[in-house]
Amino acid sequence: QAHLVESGGGLVQPGDSLRLSCVASGLTFSNYIMGWFRQAPGTERLFVAAMSADGASTYLADALQGRFAISRDNAQNTVYLQMNSLTPEDTAVYYCKGPHGDWGQGTQVTVSS
Repeated sequence: QAHLVESGGGLVQPGDSLRLSCVASGLTFSNYIMGWFRQAPGTERLFVAAMSADGASTYLADALQGRFAISRDNAQNTVYLQMNSLTPEDTAVYYCKGPHGDWGQGTQVTVSS
């Protein structure tokens, strides 16, 4: 079973940027699609972005186009989520998802002035 550890969350102001990281172990990282989801208080966990194993294909939630981007470094077993122009509506716990239903513990992102 994969072990996923997210980091990079925090408290930021509207308009700021953050880059989240997810380091994976226990799997051949370069073989698998990896994704990001987020969950705001009292809501369901929603898809944010995903990237194919070779990095050639990316998938991004429509509402986040132009502000968020996913990338990966297979040599470092790490997937990233770059988030720009953050708004309070982006406040959520952000989770990394592996190929077999594996989840990280999440990292809190709070956008507030």
